[in-house]
Amino acid sequence: MFEKMRIKEHMEVADSNGQHVGTVDEVDGDAIKLTRSDSADEMHHFLAIDDIESIDDNRIYLKAGARVPSGLGTSATRA
Repeated sequence: MFEKMRIKEHMEVADSNGQHVGTVDEVDGDAIKLTRSDSADEMHHFLAIDDIESIDDNRIYLKAGARVPSGLGTSATRA
Protein backbone atom coordinates (compact mmCIF):
# COMPACT_ATOMS: atom_id res chain seq x y z
CA MET A 1 0.00 0.00 0.00
CA PHE A 2 1.15 3.55 -0.60
CA GLU A 3 0.68 6.78 1.26
CA LYS A 4 -1.64 9.38 -0.26
CA MET A 5 0.86 12.00 0.89
CA ARG A 6 3.32 10.72 -1.76
CA ILE A 7 1.06 12.03 -4.55
CA LYS A 8 2.37 15.42 -5.65
CA GLU A 9 1.36 18.06 -8.17
CA HIS A 10 2.74 17.46 -11.70
CA MET A 11 3.29 13.72 -11.22
CA GLU A 12 2.56 11.68 -14.33
CA VAL A 13 -0.32 9.19 -14.21
CA ALA A 14 -0.01 6.05 -16.36
CA ASP A 15 -2.38 3.15 -17.00
CA SER A 16 -1.42 -0.43 -16.15
CA ASN A 17 0.43 -0.68 -19.51
CA GLY A 18 2.55 2.39 -18.77
CA GLN A 19 0.69 4.64 -21.24
CA HIS A 20 0.33 8.29 -20.25
CA VAL A 21 -3.15 9.09 -18.88
CA GLY A 22 -2.66 12.52 -17.35
CA THR A 23 -0.83 14.78 -14.94
CA VAL A 24 -1.76 15.40 -11.32
CA ASP A 25 -3.20 18.83 -10.61
CA GLU A 26 -4.00 18.07 -6.97
CA VAL A 27 -5.38 15.49 -4.56
CA ASP A 28 -9.02 16.22 -3.81
CA GLY A 29 -10.27 14.00 -0.97
CA ASP A 30 -10.10 10.40 -2.21
CA ALA A 31 -9.53 11.38 -5.84
CA ILE A 32 -6.74 12.69 -8.04
CA LYS A 33 -7.68 15.78 -10.00
CA LEU A 34 -5.93 15.79 -13.38
CA THR A 35 -4.79 18.86 -15.26
CA ARG A 36 -7.00 20.17 -18.05
CA SER A 37 -4.12 20.18 -20.53
CA ASP A 38 -4.20 16.35 -20.75
CA SER A 39 -7.90 16.32 -21.61
CA ALA A 40 -9.41 16.60 -25.09
CA ASP A 41 -12.34 18.57 -23.64
CA GLU A 42 -9.99 20.79 -21.59
CA MET A 43 -11.86 20.00 -18.38
CA HIS A 44 -10.57 18.56 -15.13
CA HIS A 45 -11.16 14.83 -14.72
CA PHE A 46 -10.82 12.74 -11.58
CA LEU A 47 -9.40 9.29 -10.86
CA ALA A 48 -10.14 7.35 -7.69
CA ILE A 49 -7.18 6.89 -5.39
CA ASP A 50 -8.37 3.28 -4.93
CA ASP A 51 -7.46 2.71 -8.60
CA ILE A 52 -3.74 3.27 -7.94
CA GLU A 53 -1.54 0.19 -8.15
CA SER A 54 1.78 1.80 -7.26
CA ILE A 55 3.80 5.01 -7.14
CA ASP A 56 7.45 5.42 -8.05
CA ASP A 57 9.65 8.54 -8.02
CA ASN A 58 7.45 10.75 -10.20
CA ARG A 59 4.89 8.40 -11.74
CA ILE A 60 1.61 6.89 -10.60
CA TYR A 61 0.52 3.56 -12.08
CA LEU A 62 -3.15 2.61 -12.20
CA LYS A 63 -4.50 -0.89 -11.61
CA ALA A 64 -5.52 -3.00 -14.59
CA GLY A 65 -9.18 -2.32 -15.26
CA ALA A 66 -9.14 1.12 -13.62
CA ARG A 67 -11.78 3.42 -15.10
CA VAL A 68 -10.06 6.10 -17.15
CA PRO A 69 -12.34 8.79 -18.62
CA SER A 70 -12.24 8.87 -22.43
CA GLY A 71 -10.22 11.61 -24.07
CA LEU A 72 -7.35 11.59 -21.60
CA GLY A 73 -3.62 11.20 -22.23
CA THR A 74 -2.71 9.45 -25.44
CA SER A 75 -6.41 9.42 -26.43
CA ALA A 76 -6.68 13.21 -26.19
CA THR A 77 -6.88 14.96 -29.52
CA ARG A 78 -6.89 18.63 -30.22
CA ALA A 79 -8.96 20.31 -32.94
